[in-house]
Amino acid sequence: MKESTRVLRFAIIGTLNAVITAVVIWVMMDLFHQEYKISNLTGYFIAQVNNFIWGKYWIYISEENKGKSLWAQLFKFTISCVVSYIAQFLFIYVLIDILDMNAYLAQFFGLFVYGAVNFLFNRFITFR
Repeated sequence: MKESTRVLRFAIIGTLNAVITAVVIWVMMDLFHQEYKISNLTGYFIAQVNNFIWGKYWIYISEENKGKSLWAQLFKFTISCVVSYIAQFLFIYVLIDILDMNAYLAQFFGLFVYGAVNFLFNRFITFR
């Protein structure tokens, strides 16, 4: 698969995941009155279940990838999610708690940090 096709597919699924994450965060913060930290964790967790399935079977699919252990990939994907989550969470923590940015806007910017770290980790480690 061409790298441009892979990036396009990642962008499509990334957009879907961003919508899932944003909706869950909004529901948690606005309807259930949860703080941004719990809302953020919940939104990212739910979106990443979706992300793994699409990543394994549509974005990073290749003949060599098909034979690899699902459990090994799931483990690496989980590590990718943790690393990406920590990067975006530190980013939004600075924006919200130090720079006093609106929590909804900071969450939006955090999606881009998460996406960049996640793509690189999964492209070169999880599904290489």
